[in-house]
This record gives sequence, structure tokens and C-alpha cells, in this order.
Amino acid sequence: MEEEEYEPLIIAFCCNWCSYAGADLAGVSRFQYPPNIRVIRTMCSGMVHPNLVMDALTKGADGVMICGCHIGDCHYLEGNVVTEKRADAIELMLEDFGLEPERFRLEWISASEGDKFARVMNEMVEVVKALGPSPYKMG
Repeated sequence: MEEEEYEPLIIAFCCNWCSYAGADLAGVSRFQYPPNIRVIRTMCSGMVHPNLVMDALTKGADGVMICGCHIGDCHYLEGNVVTEKRADAIELMLEDFGLEPERFRLEWISASEGDKFARVMNEMVEVVKALGPSPYKMG
């Protein structure tokens, strides 16, 4: 019996105005990225509370990404600045929970960067795959 290769589950919170549109562009442009990514559309990356990230990581996700507009391009003016500050808090929480910092990633991806979206998703899957399953993985 062959053992199946481990495939991580990655949650990607994407802002509606840039990153989600970048994901859409990646799709219509046929840029390839693994099916391990579960995209959750948010109106703004600033709406993603650190508790959402930690809940995902402690309830089965192997990695979490927050993708937002580039600094200065936020539809809500400073939502991505809030996200950047929250990312620091998330990194501290990861340490408290005994999780590797590589299980979380923050990226700025615009609507015109479908190629970057695909590249970043591929990189995240490879990094998390190398880490192995989350210690909080159920089953």
C-alpha cells in the first residue's frame, strides 16, 4: 500500500478589491496553483481579526495567508495598515500557540497581479508542506 503524499490545507483571506481580483485574474489567465488553497473573500484585509487566523490554524488549517491591497491603495484608505499591525500580533500568537511563523504569511497583491497570486500560493504550499501537518490537525 502506497502512502499518500501530505497535502496541506491553506486558508487565504483575500480582500475584495485587489487580492480577490488578482485570484480571479490568475484563474482566467490559467496561471497554475495548487488546489490546497481555500480562498475566503473579505471586503478588506483589515477586517481579518487575528482570532480568525488562530481559529483556522487550531481547527485544521496547516497555514493561513492574508492578502490585501498594496500600502496606499486600500479601498478603505488604511485597512491594510491595520492588517500590517495585526500581523505582528499574529506572529506573537503563533509563538504562544507553539506554531512555526512560516504557517502565516501576509502579502500585498493587486488586481493586476494574477501571476504574483499564483506564485505566492505555490510558495506557501511548498513551505507548509515542508513543515508537515499542523500539530492541531484533527484526525
